[in-house]
Amino acid sequence: MSYAIMALIPILLTVVLMVKFNWPAKKVMPIAWGSALVLAGFVWKMPVKWLTGATIFGMLSAFNVLLIVFGAILLMNTLKASGAMKVISRTFYGINPDRRIQAIIVAFLFGAFIEGAAGFGTPAALAGPLLVGLGFPPLAAAMVALVANSTPVSFGAVGTPILGGIATVLNTPETIAQIEAGGMTFAEFVHKAGFWSAVPHAIIGTFVPLFVVMMLTKFFGEKKSYREGLEVAPFAIFSALCFTIPYITIAYFFGPELPSLTGGLIALAIVITAAKKGFLCPKTPWDFPNKSKWDSGWTGTVEAAVAEETSSSIGFVNAWMPYILVSVILVVTRIPAIGLKDILTSAAFTLNWKGILGTNLNYSLQYLYLPGIVPFIFVSILTIFMHKMKSEDVKQTWRLSIKQVIPAAIALGFAVAMVQVMLNSGNNTSGMAGMMVALSGAAADIFKGIWPIFAPFIGILGAFMSGSNTVSNVLFTSFQYGVADQIGISKLVIVGLQVAGGAAGNMICVHNVVAACTTVGVLGKEGEVIRKNAIPAFVYALGSGIIAYIAMYLIPGLF
Repeated sequence: MSYAIMALIPILLTVVLMVKFNWPAKKVMPIAWGSALVLAGFVWKMPVKWLTGATIFGMLSAFNVLLIVFGAILLMNTLKASGAMKVISRTFYGINPDRRIQAIIVAFLFGAFIEGAAGFGTPAALAGPLLVGLGFPPLAAAMVALVANSTPVSFGAVGTPILGGIATVLNTPETIAQIEAGGMTFAEFVHKAGFWSAVPHAIIGTFVPLFVVMMLTKFFGEKKSYREGLEVAPFAIFSALCFTIPYITIAYFFGPELPSLTGGLIALAIVITAAKKGFLCPKTPWDFPNKSKWDSGWTGTVEAAVAEETSSSIGFVNAWMPYILVSVILVVTRIPAIGLKDILTSAAFTLNWKGILGTNLNYSLQYLYLPGIVPFIFVSILTIFMHKMKSEDVKQTWRLSIKQVIPAAIALGFAVAMVQVMLNSGNNTSGMAGMMVALSGAAADIFKGIWPIFAPFIGILGAFMSGSNTVSNVLFTSFQYGVADQIGISKLVIVGLQVAGGAAGNMICVHNVVAACTTVGVLGKEGEVIRKNAIPAFVYALGSGIIAYIAMYLIPGLF
């Protein structure tokens, strides 16, 4: 147990410095990595070649993730600079006067689509101001944008929390050997783990729009009633199913890159059409009280903007075309039968470093298959010509995108390096089990049969302190995998719960709450937003754990 406590030090440092002292991840993660390095070297007697090799492997693995992050940010900034984002936003004006309907379409469905395309806090930052522009109280806009942006998060930025989170940290020789002994390739394990994240998401996510509107009418309605939210239940459930059915289907058949992006696009097309026709919509639209009756705490420095026509000359189809191209390119490059996948993942287009510094760690970069380059950077370049952007705007967009990704590069690079040092600390001269093995063994002894209930809350903790589902998965996936292995329960399901919990944590993570409150002008109200959103976050995590118990009971023997 004493070794487990020592192995916990890097993670405790991360939690305390981020949560207690409010340090940013870019400062915390180098310190946490340093502590892991000292412990692995002096306590676990890990040779220098393994300490250095694991660090280099972690940094290179983080680079793969950062290419996706940069590409997603670049495309978003390109669309803002070209004026396309204004045209896209204008889509949501005049659909339906009912505020509950507007919240579902903008916060849940548009947020899901943006999460699938860009991730990293972008949906709440975009949806919040859009809702304010429609006439929502700023505090309400921040709250519902954050709660709604939960179900899609695990597949955000074309699957980064899974491809850049769990796939990055579990990609060790020992884990791969265990997975292959279980009858799967590593790629199949990652695909299935994504699906087992989608299962609780799809079930609970079907009720998220209803949660959103009930919170809206309870906290911001004149009658302060949940019942007014329940009145829109048929439309809320219908809208959610339009997203969750394609979402889980795509996760099962295609993997983690497309569920949120394509599911959101499909749902937007169906639900906007239905809302315009009044399908399943209440006959009496619901609205907020007159502005004179708004609580002083509902508003901040930003006044609700009036919906207005954008001066952009970009047409509706042309504005949406970059996202449509991203979806199409991802589909045609991910279906093996088309043949492009084999070409893009071939040795001719792969950079390799095998046996890093004499270890058995192998790094590879499939640079044309990685979503950050194709389609994100590729489509960003095409957009310059499609939207006839000025060269100065293009330069400014690239400079801004690079500037934005630097803090993420520092945080993620050292986070993945720290985890890789801890994961590979079993390669030592002391004969001791690795740091993650010691940690997971202690947790298995303490929690045993109740771990499926507890697992999603670990994901929430990771997201709360780091502001990212991806970083939460980097920090805790190998720990969750190890606990499941030692208890003897499904590793696929528990890893899926880690991912789902990290997504639920998106509702209350300090980073996203601050960003959402800032963009709508209610900075200083973060505590109130977190207190309100903690309830659906808790329900989401608890529900995920219960679903996992049922799944493991109904399907015994899952890897």
